[in-house]
Amino acid sequence: EVRVLQNLRGKIYDAKHLVPNKMRDFFCTINLDQEEVFRTQVVEKSLSPYFGEEFYFEIPRTFQWLSFYIYDKSVLQKDLRIGKVAIKKEDLCNYTGKENWFTLQPVDSNSEVQGKVHLELKLNELITDNGSVCQQLVVHIKECHGLPLINGQNCDPYATVSLVGPSRNDQKKTKVKKKTSNPQFNETFYFEVTRSSSYTKKSQFQVEEEDIEKLEVRVDLWNNGNLVQDVFLGEIKVPVKVLRNDSFKAWYLLQPRENGNKSSKTDDLGSLRLNICYTEDCVLPSEYYASLRNLLLKSSDVQPISASAAYILCEVCRDKYDAVLPLVRLLLHHHKLVPFVAAVAELDLKDTQEANTVFRGNSLATRCVDEMMKIVGKHYLKVTLKPVIDEICESPKPCEIDPIKLREGDNVETNMENLRYYVDKVFREIVRSSISCPTLMCDVFYSLRHLAAKRFPNDPHVQYSAVSSFVFLRFFAVAVVSPHTFHLRPHHPDAQTSRTLTLISKAIQTLGSWGSLTKSKLSSFKETFMCEFFKTFQEENFTESVKKFLDDVSSTESKEPSGLSEPVHLKEGEMYKRAQGRTRIGKKNFKKRWFCLTSREFTYHKQQDKEPIFTIPIKNILAVEKLDESSFNKKNMFQVLHGEKPLYIQANNCVEASEWIEALCRVTRCNQKRLTFYHPSAFLNGNWLCCKATVENTVGCARCTADVPADTQIEIDGDRETERIYSLFAVNMSKLQKLEEACGSIAVYQGPRKEPDDYSNFTIEDSVATFHTLKQIIDTVEKLNESHEKYQKKRSSSAKYGSEENPIVGKVS
Repeated sequence: EVRVLQNLRGKIYDAKHLVPNKMRDFFCTINLDQEEVFRTQVVEKSLSPYFGEEFYFEIPRTFQWLSFYIYDKSVLQKDLRIGKVAIKKEDLCNYTGKENWFTLQPVDSNSEVQGKVHLELKLNELITDNGSVCQQLVVHIKECHGLPLINGQNCDPYATVSLVGPSRNDQKKTKVKKKTSNPQFNETFYFEVTRSSSYTKKSQFQVEEEDIEKLEVRVDLWNNGNLVQDVFLGEIKVPVKVLRNDSFKAWYLLQPRENGNKSSKTDDLGSLRLNICYTEDCVLPSEYYASLRNLLLKSSDVQPISASAAYILCEVCRDKYDAVLPLVRLLLHHHKLVPFVAAVAELDLKDTQEANTVFRGNSLATRCVDEMMKIVGKHYLKVTLKPVIDEICESPKPCEIDPIKLREGDNVETNMENLRYYVDKVFREIVRSSISCPTLMCDVFYSLRHLAAKRFPNDPHVQYSAVSSFVFLRFFAVAVVSPHTFHLRPHHPDAQTSRTLTLISKAIQTLGSWGSLTKSKLSSFKETFMCEFFKTFQEENFTESVKKFLDDVSSTESKEPSGLSEPVHLKEGEMYKRAQGRTRIGKKNFKKRWFCLTSREFTYHKQQDKEPIFTIPIKNILAVEKLDESSFNKKNMFQVLHGEKPLYIQANNCVEASEWIEALCRVTRCNQKRLTFYHPSAFLNGNWLCCKATVENTVGCARCTADVPADTQIEIDGDRETERIYSLFAVNMSKLQKLEEACGSIAVYQGPRKEPDDYSNFTIEDSVATFHTLKQIIDTVEKLNESHEKYQKKRSSSAKYGSEENPIVGKVS
């Protein structure tokens, strides 16, 4: 079974020259077609709002367009859409990994479409009463899938079916289907196409035979607005000439209306700066990756490390981040990260001449450790910093101590006291946190500390600076300054809070380095105000605390279990749940609730900080599965099956639903009593909607989907990471071949190189060993290329153009 997995990551930076040209409150959303999947916070009173929000999510469904909408926030009325950036899925690869300014396009209701329609068209020949032959067009509109939500609710769709030509426009209409995004119409319409020349209407005009070349069937989808205007949902056009005498059955993607409401000149609505990285991986079955996986996993055993497959991967990729992320995840998954980091760190230290610059650069070793800390240290950051960061962001005290930036009425002494209070609190939380530091981080720090001490045996402080340069500078200080990136806060903080966090972060970096410096470095501050601020600190006390903390987190002694017994916080957010057994005027209702998932229990609360109303211990969860939309005519629903009645939950969008299902499945996969079968629909009015069984506790009629145990704290899909690495090698094949040639020529010709070659930037310590690894990489990648080509051929032949998986786009010719 081949899995096609898509994800999107990037950053929404800022917008400029927005219309109207006055101070407004703006926010930005990301939409898959018409479904909103991400929203920034509101930036108040701005002409050029800076959002600064990073995003990352798996895309759980097919889509045509990725759109970014800029909204003008309104208090009393509906928020106004200023403009949009809409990128076709096929064009996303043109923007990958680059920062771009995009011009905002007008938002035109005639171009906002999503979904597909299933049609059957047929031309029949009819013999009239007088014996002449005429043709009849039969249009059978079967169903639609994936129509958009209107104002957050399922729409009330209907379709108009028209036969359009130079001199005619016959239109017919289906019934309205209530509250569904997947309406089943199953209606048939008949149109007379060719009339014999003897046929006349009751008029003096002779009607000649029509030119079939110029006729087309047009199907328009609408949302019935009842008391307000109907909303256009999309259209398709099929020329009658393609039918000939055959029946033509196919799925079509709904298209925007041609020309829409476009005016002849489009006003300049402003522009939006984005960084977008979309990836689609076709993950083959695990056995296909065995050779490449083994080659990568034995990297730490290769001598020298620069001749290993993992090292070569990072050498040939233009953007090291692309390579480091899947590599670290794969090595983590197979418990091979610590020896690899130790080997590349040793290479890094060879080139380090001074002890005080240990691990300060952007090398492969430092990037690997950075990435490892982000993945493994998520929970550690939450338990250590989240409470204090929440306090700073939710009730901020003024902390500006730069005389030039002081606001009118601010007192620098008071601000300094406020800043000192926050710095002390953050510092105290960090140095007390060693018990919660994950074992894997401790193992890496232990390794780095000993390598640095070995490289600079005469410097007693280097063993501390090797660790503090990561744990203080690259972990805690970075998390303080951008808490949203580390999921400590939902959004980028406002400008004043950002400034406070920046000052705290600077202070934490300095305090973290005190334990590893030979002498006080107050003189090294560029800003005199920071120098003044640090004069209030008793250096000796802080130095001792830092050293003790660094000793603790770089020790391999086993920790007391108290740090592990605390439940791991996995996910939280607002969703809707169906009332369980309680009714209001005979009708079961949906209520908005705050949901929270830890490694111990799944709870929901009336509001975020209230006590739980309902708790399900994780060990009691029997299955977590999607719920058919037909159950309650609601999208993005899933069910949590436990000892009592199923808990039915509606997420806000498809991405959120997918993330919750995955998180719940991961944490419950090892449960003893997991179900093998479940009901995909609900039990309503005395029977199961899916199998019509009338007994409520009857065994399910569909097989459960999740059955593979996995690590709940670190969610890693080893095959997917190997596929990512394969695609990076495949893209850089020409570099690999050049490097292979270079190694071959160096091994044969030992003389001096006359001029720098393309490979002169690469590290080739041992040309024979590197050549051997390159040959293995190239052979393995070529074999995987063949497997992918076979799959693509099979995919294109099995998913016929016009099938539900591969619907027709645009006009049929």
